[in-house]
Amino acid sequence: MQIIRYESEEQLRRAFGVMHELRTHLDEDGYMELLAEMIPQGYELYGIEDEGEIKALAGIAERTNFYYGRYIWVFDLITTESARSQGYGEKLLGHIEDIGRERDCDVVALSSGVQRVDAHRFYEDKMAYDRFSYTFRKNLSGRF
Repeated sequence: MQIIRYESEEQLRRAFGVMHELRTHLDEDGYMELLAEMIPQGYELYGIEDEGEIKALAGIAERTNFYYGRYIWVFDLITTESARSQGYGEKLLGHIEDIGRERDCDVVALSSGVQRVDAHRFYEDKMAYDRFSYTFRKNLSGRF
């Protein structure tokens, strides 16, 4: 088992199948186009692989604001359906927390869809995350 930062086009394309399990509205071309904008803004994609297969992904960026201070924002965290409840998400999120500590961040934060009850249980019970706030959005384009 190893954790890898995906940086090359080949690695990023390889990760699409797992990312698509979470971001079902994306096709591969749209995913790559968005990555081309996101990476220069600080987005990083990490994966945990076991026996040559991607088991989980985490997309993060380092940010600073008034309410978290310096923090790591987890944009995407997905364990492939066939690998859930096997410790991959825990290990990968733990790695992201280590990155935050190494970068002298105060917080690791994320948002999770209201329908993802199992994910909420994982964050709160397994990873000791606090339910801190609600996130609100207004869809302007109709795409999301």
